[in-house]
Amino acid sequence: MSGGRYGPETDRTYERAGFGAAVRRGSRPALVVVDLTRGFTEDRFACGADLTDVVESTATLVRAARAAGAPVLYTVIAYTPAEAEGHSVTWLDKAPGLRVLTEGSEAVAIDPRLPREPEDVVVVKKGASAFFGTSLAANLVAAGCDTVLLCGATTSGCLRASAVDAVQSGFPVLVPRECAGDRAQGPHEAALFDIDAKYGDVIGLSEALDYLRRLPDA
Repeated sequence: MSGGRYGPETDRTYERAGFGAAVRRGSRPALVVVDLTRGFTEDRFACGADLTDVVESTATLVRAARAAGAPVLYTVIAYTPAEAEGHSVTWLDKAPGLRVLTEGSEAVAIDPRLPREPEDVVVVKKGASAFFGTSLAANLVAAGCDTVLLCGATTSGCLRASAVDAVQSGFPVLVPRECAGDRAQGPHEAALFDIDAKYGDVIGLSEALDYLRRLPDA
């Protein structure tokens, strides 16, 4: 675990608690791109931010995953008009800014700068985690995957929630730092610290690319 951000006392506390060990790297990873839709990657949307750098880094990772034979899966948040306008999704009462994410709208379109292919699975979700109430875990099991490379937005919200559920579903988690983005730097860094301490390894994009290049099928 990368130390120092919150001081030596925090580092000692986490080390004493036994957090921060490295996770295993499997031979059949999948790349899961969480919610890099226009509503999150473009700052013209109230719930979004300019995540150009994150999108470009993720595009590089997608191409590398495809070259290595690793499945690429995308997630999007999309609500029916009834869900977006009503109170059946409790999360929307807490985060009403997400009500713009309606089915078929521009806000839920996957960022066109990403090299999505027709064979890529797209998982529609209603909550923060890419796993909760979706087919993602079954998709990964069916593809024989043993590791999840996780990227997307937002780091402190859907990405972190997905990392927690991924490891709880039995998948080691790797998060390339350059491929994660948020609306504000403080929550972004805090979430990366938390993921790296408890749920997966936060790594550099170069390390992720090297990992993919070394796979048996690459």
